[in-house]
Amino acid sequence: MDKFQCIGSECEDTCCAGWQVSIDRPTYKKYSKVADPHLRKELDSSLKRNRFNPSDGYFASIKLNEKNHCPMLTEDRRCGIQLRLGEEYLSNVCASYPRGGNVVNGVYELSGTISCPEMARLVLLNPDGIEFQESSKEYDRRINIGKVVQTADPKSQSERYLWEFRIFTIQVLQNRNYELTDRLILLGMFFQKSQECMKEEESGGVVELIAKYTSIVDNGNLKDVLQDIPSNTVIQMELLKELADERYRLGVSSQRYFECYAAFLHGIEYNLQDTTEDIALRYKDGYENYYQPFMKEHGYIIENYLVNHVYKSLFPCGKYETLFDEFIMLVLHYALIKMHLIGMARYAKEEFTIDFVIKLMQSFSKTVEHNNTFFSNAYQLLEKHNYKSMAYMAILIKN
Repeated sequence: MDKFQCIGSECEDTCCAGWQVSIDRPTYKKYSKVADPHLRKELDSSLKRNRFNPSDGYFASIKLNEKNHCPMLTEDRRCGIQLRLGEEYLSNVCASYPRGGNVVNGVYELSGTISCPEMARLVLLNPDGIEFQESSKEYDRRINIGKVVQTADPKSQSERYLWEFRIFTIQVLQNRNYELTDRLILLGMFFQKSQECMKEEESGGVVELIAKYTSIVDNGNLKDVLQDIPSNTVIQMELLKELADERYRLGVSSQRYFECYAAFLHGIEYNLQDTTEDIALRYKDGYENYYQPFMKEHGYIIENYLVNHVYKSLFPCGKYETLFDEFIMLVLHYALIKMHLIGMARYAKEEFTIDFVIKLMQSFSKTVEHNNTFFSNAYQLLEKHNYKSMAYMAILIKN
């Protein structure tokens, strides 16, 4: 977070395309007082008041042009407002992205979203793993606050144990004595048990369970059990492909994601005439011969992705009903990214590099993670097929 700086026109993507650009009330008032008649005319024709449910943060928006871009974006992909008026004229959303934050027990937590390519590189490409630091800094009021949590006065049982849950989760995710798939399965077993503790409202049960599982992880007592968990490529392929198709049906505005999805389909040689079993065999080949050899050296990339996601989303205190539901959605993020990368790796073969991974994970974040409708539909799909169990989560995790 300390190193991030927008690289402007050098960026391979732009945050000024495909998304609604919200304008806060103070910025809207600034725009109404711009003296430059040409720029004022551009702004007047581009701004649209939010008259249905206005708020100080979403008072208006900028109408995108026929290219689905912000009309203030210059040909060299820089912000025309910042160029002509200065950074202080950016809306809160434009000034703060890709940074965001939460407040936990009165402490502001700053984090970044990897839908920005430069932020993606800073988050994902540290082989030593993500570290956290606490410091005294002036609070930037323009950065959006996602959630406020007081563990002493929680809105849910999970919020009461937020610190215990997140510390344990991150410690497991960063424990490289285990394969990443095994770390996720361990977390699934833990959150399944934690949910039972919550349901029974056992006094101190969660803290005791964390101590028990910490000992299990440290001692390696379950390593043999984890290795014996079977994989099922056919079921994995069927479910993940259906989920990916659902996102495609919702519409894809990102050319970068479209190219990644096309590479995935080419990689598994997908066609309607083949059986799922035939496609799954090619998917398995992609995993064993291209994806897995690459990830043996670069597995820290997905570890960093998961740790960043846990931190910025206040996992497991999200919007789903139970702790295990939160775990399911974490697995869904991981499994969909893995699926795309397996196909892309088989498509690129020996030319598969870190650049492919960054392109996929950044464009996936921009296209999928920022779309609430997709994850709502995905959740309903898992319920429909009765896939909300640890057995099916293990299928999504293991290859």
